[in-house]
Amino acid sequence: MPANAVVIGVDSSTQSTKAAFTDAATGQLLAVGRAPHRVTGEAGARETDPEVWWAALAEAVSAGLKELDGLGVRATAVTGIAVAGQQHGLVVLDRAGAPLRPALLWNDTRSAPQAAALTEALGGPDAWTARTGSVPVASMTAAKWQWLRENDPAAAAAAAAVRLPHDFLTERLAGVAATDPGDASGTCWYSTATGAYDPELLDLVGLDAALLPPVAPTGGARVGSLTAAAAGRLGLPAGIAVAAGTGDNMAAAVGLGLGGAGLLDHPVLSLGTSGTVFAATRTRPASAALAGFAAADGTYLPLACTLNCTLAVDKVASLLGLDREAAEAGGEVVLLPYLDGERTPDLPGASGLLTGLRHSTTRQQILGAAYEGAAVTVLRALDEVLRACGQDPAAPDTAARPLRLVGGGANGRHWVETVRRLSGRPLLIPSSGELVSLGAAALAAAAATGHDAVALAAGWGAAAGTELPAVERDMETWERVSAAVERASEARVG
Repeated sequence: MPANAVVIGVDSSTQSTKAAFTDAATGQLLAVGRAPHRVTGEAGARETDPEVWWAALAEAVSAGLKELDGLGVRATAVTGIAVAGQQHGLVVLDRAGAPLRPALLWNDTRSAPQAAALTEALGGPDAWTARTGSVPVASMTAAKWQWLRENDPAAAAAAAAVRLPHDFLTERLAGVAATDPGDASGTCWYSTATGAYDPELLDLVGLDAALLPPVAPTGGARVGSLTAAAAGRLGLPAGIAVAAGTGDNMAAAVGLGLGGAGLLDHPVLSLGTSGTVFAATRTRPASAALAGFAAADGTYLPLACTLNCTLAVDKVASLLGLDREAAEAGGEVVLLPYLDGERTPDLPGASGLLTGLRHSTTRQQILGAAYEGAAVTVLRALDEVLRACGQDPAAPDTAARPLRLVGGGANGRHWVETVRRLSGRPLLIPSSGELVSLGAAALAAAAATGHDAVALAAGWGAAAGTELPAVERDMETWERVSAAVERASEARVG
């Protein structure tokens, strides 16, 4: 690695793209370029044209290069690039590599019936977790492929390639098809038990393995070099290292230094559009309550995701005409803000549920109840993640381990207070707010040097931050909201 080398970590999320230009030796963030995405759809549909992601990547890199140039650093200093993308999205391409239709995004819930049918077809949840570590839900790529076959059969029949969002962008960069175990494990046609695509599952969904990209050993493996065409579009040197890349959650874990060469069994709660909890572990997860993902570095990443988090709470604040920080504890009010259905628990047809209103109830309490409903939902999932790591969530040593709080919500006073009060755990809020792109930068550095990405990120010190001691857990609110979640789940089963 030459002195003063720079690597680019790309975070291609649901709403935008960020390109983080990072000092490869120190992990110092030098410049960040940003560009928005446009998501379309209603009544459960969520789609984006993949060409929007490619254009946004180019725009974000261009903006970052301008900022970098202002520091006196030239594009020739860049030695590697890696993409971390939103998981599960279904991209279908023609023989020229052009999208046949808009991509189905992770939060498109139209495929819920297909997910249920796939679960039944293989023999139930346990049959799936034994192979993939996960049970099909509406977000998983296999369910979306089934939806496409049934609802847009012309596109499915014409597909010459099937990709995940980050795969699509990596292929545009390097000119070769590639994915990694982490993002591939979110498809429900990749087996975490064998570390390869599962032929029986591909047959079940009618998908030819030849349409899928090869799986690199890790997200930091070098899969190719930046092509001349991509270099011209991005303003970067041709021939720099292109990493396999990974999914956004796997990249965040790398950015936090979680993995075999770093921290194992340390929980993370991400407060974003979705609420996500995960931990890196050497224990292969096989719980129907979780997504039993592979990590980007060869370990595992048991993860639970709730669809409704900061975006849903902000919507409630808007409906009430309040600033998001104007919330107060909910009192007797319970609000489950399942505005987009829900993934954990698996309630794809759910809507928001409000109970416990009194004449004395204030708007601020209703907003506070929305925070509480979202927080309890994701913290219940955290307990499942800890069990998947072989830990007892209630054990004193487990409860004393800091909960790393990341995502946009980690910057919100009321989000932090609510999670702290309802978890009863100490919190650690990392100083870096760009963990996905930082993790992607570590993958890019690994591709350029051959070093372990988690070890690189751990050496960069990205996990350091503000520590908050535990406070007494608010069990009264916890039990009241948990009871409402249980009733909603039982009503669906009934």
